[in-house]
Amino acid sequence: MSPIFSKSNLPPALVRRPQLAAFFIAISGLAGSIAPATAQAQSAPAWPVRPISLVVTYLPGGGADAMARLIAPKLGEALGQNVVVENKPGASGQIGAAAVAKAVPDGHTLMLDASSFAVNPALYAKLPYDTDKAFRPIGIIALFPNVVLVNAQFPAKSVAELITAAKARKDAVAFASSGNGSAQHLAGAMFESAAKVDMAHIPYKGGGPALNDVVGGQVPVFFGNLASTLGHIQGGKLRALAVTSAKRSAILPDVPTLAEAGVAGAEVYEWNVLVAPAGTPSDVVAKLSAALQKTMESPEVKARIGQLGGELQPGDADAAQRFVRGQMALWAKVVKERGIVLE
Repeated sequence: MSPIFSKSNLPPALVRRPQLAAFFIAISGLAGSIAPATAQAQSAPAWPVRPISLVVTYLPGGGADAMARLIAPKLGEALGQNVVVENKPGASGQIGAAAVAKAVPDGHTLMLDASSFAVNPALYAKLPYDTDKAFRPIGIIALFPNVVLVNAQFPAKSVAELITAAKARKDAVAFASSGNGSAQHLAGAMFESAAKVDMAHIPYKGGGPALNDVVGGQVPVFFGNLASTLGHIQGGKLRALAVTSAKRSAILPDVPTLAEAGVAGAEVYEWNVLVAPAGTPSDVVAKLSAALQKTMESPEVKARIGQLGGELQPGDADAAQRFVRGQMALWAKVVKERGIVLE
């Protein structure tokens, strides 16, 4: 844009006063340069400009889906747009993750995944995306400790007694899981390494059948999520020997941590993470992170997570990224040490 005044179009009164004329020319030039920038700023659309799609990588009704539907309304309030939950299950989260990895990185497509997000790189020789490079973690929703559980009829009343029974001979004690590479399998594998025991792993096609057989006494041990096993613990069908968190659970205050029970180095959680596609603008990432932290501080969200035995995990996007990378390194080590393969 040209200056409003130049030497050729100055009023006669200014022509006779050179210093004042120079001042008006300079000011008009500055105004001309500001105008385009102002127009450009005004034309840039605010974010978000439409509803946000929150992709859940698992079926409706599961833990990840429950967390997504818990936070979506409050996250939408904080952002000023609806957050719509969309389930894209399959292949341990890979189908949904692959779709989000290819999405336009404008902040309108997000993903909520589970702990498998950090485990899959160690279990699968090839993924349809690079977990570390294709996504930008926004925040960790919450940490849910596992519980070392035995059937109520099993003789072990403590972790020490369980270890003694397992050391009687190789595979003397069995534990159930929802399948090779599942959260329960990995928690059991970590326990084996830390306690220096070898147990028989019995994989099932799903957590429900595995848990049912432990309750029924067909398999004695289960490393279960606190949220899904609490009813059986309170009902006396399962005995909780320890929790896998760093501190005791508020809803199971009489149950020791594994460290308190003499098994160090086996702290493990199931967790959920909110991520965006890599390349999402840094200012959008910052706004998403702030909105998530506000969401997690809402009384309704805090109360529900507490009821499920979860622990809030505050922190910005950089902290979330460090956590995910730490978990990737941890599970890569466990998978390699225990020789875990998918069948």
